[in-house]
Amino acid sequence: MIEQLARLWPAAPLPFWALLAACLYLLAVGARLSWIDARTHRLPNRIVFPAYAVASALLSTAALAAGDLARLWGVAAGGAVLWAFYFLVRFIHPAGMGFGDVKLAGVLGMYLGYLGFGQLLWATLAAFALGGLYGLLLLALRRGTLKSAIPFGPFMVLGAIAAMLPAAS
Repeated sequence: MIEQLARLWPAAPLPFWALLAACLYLLAVGARLSWIDARTHRLPNRIVFPAYAVASALLSTAALAAGDLARLWGVAAGGAVLWAFYFLVRFIHPAGMGFGDVKLAGVLGMYLGYLGFGQLLWATLAAFALGGLYGLLLLALRRGTLKSAIPFGPFMVLGAIAAMLPAAS
């Protein structure tokens, strides 16, 4: 995403500012949701639902202003694909994932879809790897058991941000 911003800056100020605003919004909302989820194991609708509208507006503005309809398609498809994947995981094992994670996945999918489906895949793998490592750490430190609930939202946000940083597409 940083390389995308660098490429837009000299040539296209409107897409640059829209994309920068989208990134800053993701950082703010992601930090807030991660904090709340880590403390309460909840991802509040009053924060997640508006994120759909804000992310969609900012990312769509960036794509349209840059004349890149493929990225516009990526925003919609990325959100839908990641939401559906997390919904399937929740459907298969409801005790293993909350519906707040499913809703957050749609928002993160829009950002990742803007960059491409490679980033969407890497972010998903990173989220599960980070969450798994955290679970193993809890077990090793005897702070949890195999039945312990782990807030997954922070790992989803970290995985998305990690996948977005080197993205040059």
